[in-house]
Amino acid sequence: MSEKAIVIEAPGGPQQLKLVDVEVGAPGPGEIRIRHEACGLNYIDVYHRNGTYALPLPARLGMEGAGVVEAVGEGVTHLKPGDRAAYASNPPGAYATARVMPAKCVLKLPEAISFETGAAMMLKGLTVQYLLRKTLPQGGLQPGDHVLFHAAAGGVGLIACQWARALGLQLIGTAGSDEKCQLALEHGAAHAINYRRDVDFAAKVREITAGRGVKVVYDSVGADTWEGSLNSLAPFGLLASFGGASGPVPPFSVGTLAAKGSLYVTRPTLFTHIATHEATQAMGDELFGMVASGQVKIRIDQRYALSDAARSHRDLEARQLLGSAVLLP
Repeated sequence: MSEKAIVIEAPGGPQQLKLVDVEVGAPGPGEIRIRHEACGLNYIDVYHRNGTYALPLPARLGMEGAGVVEAVGEGVTHLKPGDRAAYASNPPGAYATARVMPAKCVLKLPEAISFETGAAMMLKGLTVQYLLRKTLPQGGLQPGDHVLFHAAAGGVGLIACQWARALGLQLIGTAGSDEKCQLALEHGAAHAINYRRDVDFAAKVREITAGRGVKVVYDSVGADTWEGSLNSLAPFGLLASFGGASGPVPPFSVGTLAAKGSLYVTRPTLFTHIATHEATQAMGDELFGMVASGQVKIRIDQRYALSDAARSHRDLEARQLLGSAVLLP
């Protein structure tokens, strides 16, 4: 049957995003067909569009969505037609009215969680889950520990602020305006640093932590924050670089880690963590529990029609978005 999807023929700017007719067939073994009620918007979509993360062309975009399962293929037992469902998953293709996709990362969406919330929270919420629960410094994290989280007023950041508060952590968030800093504080950050005013944010981190530094830095910004992130760490601290919104991290000498206090660096990805259905389900259950309990609220400030995908990317790259955004088919 014919559906609508966003496709790019070549990497480039937002103008490359085209809404076209596509054929969506029946699911094969291990697959489902899902009709979207909402699709998530994430910075990884920009990387796919501009070629930073190259995709075979022509390519479809979008890594998360929520909707209703229409059909299941052979071997799929955890879902059935009519189920409400949500996912963060490879391959890209969520910017569509409907799609066929692998079933292993698609989870039943609890009735208490809306489709828009489901679409806005899966990639971002599962990212926060693997960061705060699995990507940990030596000795782990205990209540009262300081962590530094960049882009704290974005979709991932606001979830992280709330989840960290629920864990008893003292999250120090960075953001690019006083308004965004206030938003991070309202969502559970213990401290917020406006990096446009306090350019040397590492000095501010040292001031907040009485000179000690933080146990872990969660950094999705990349090039612009790399040096300051290293300088914010306590001895034996961990820098988790999970994105590069300002560009890729430049080459560095491993000896720098020794000089700055026997530091650790990792470059984790969500898709390593959700490689199996069992792992995805366990992480998803924890995320659903946090949202259903109200400890984590998913803020959606922007809604775009699927046909306005190019505008959504312009707004995302201009850092005009607060919280999460969704595309509505």
